[in-house]
Amino acid sequence: MKIIGVTGSSGAGKTELCKFIQKSNDAEIIDADQVAKKLSKKGTMYLNSIIDSFGEDIIYKNGALNRKKLANIIYEDDSKREQLNSCTFDYIVQDIKNKINSTNHKDIILIDAPLLFESGLDSICDFVIVLISEREEQIKRICKRDGISEEDAIKRLNAQSTNEFFLENGDIIVYNNKTLKDLENEVKKLHI
Repeated sequence: MKIIGVTGSSGAGKTELCKFIQKSNDAEIIDADQVAKKLSKKGTMYLNSIIDSFGEDIIYKNGALNRKKLANIIYEDDSKREQLNSCTFDYIVQDIKNKINSTNHKDIILIDAPLLFESGLDSICDFVIVLISEREEQIKRICKRDGISEEDAIKRLNAQSTNEFFLENGDIIVYNNKTLKDLENEVKKLHI
């Protein structure tokens, strides 16, 4: 079994790249964002650690996490983002490792994680694919995907690692500035 990390900043095309690899391989995708959403259900230790750090104000009356409010906090304040990461990375990384350990029937495991390097997940990967896109393209994609303003998309990107960081740390670089068909063709060139 090969473990491949897929990372890059928001709107770079990580999810689409993973789908293209999965389409032509016996692969399973582990999406770190989906893991975090699952772990943040009411009553979990993960959610309780977030409440301990950020207070009850980030919880809806029904006990669910107010993701938008939390996002606004962490994208405005670097120290708050680091605080969130320090209280959640352990839970997310452990859950991803558990998923990998229980998936022994696939040839490839793809870890789709924007914070792959920051969380240390790169250390369990055979190699890491980094997606790089032009900022304007990323902003358009984020606005369309998440239904947020251009200003909020820019805040999100400003809070993330730069393309230079990803270029320095990735094993394989894929540029994604055109169409999905172009991205699919780039994936085919990887011969995974």
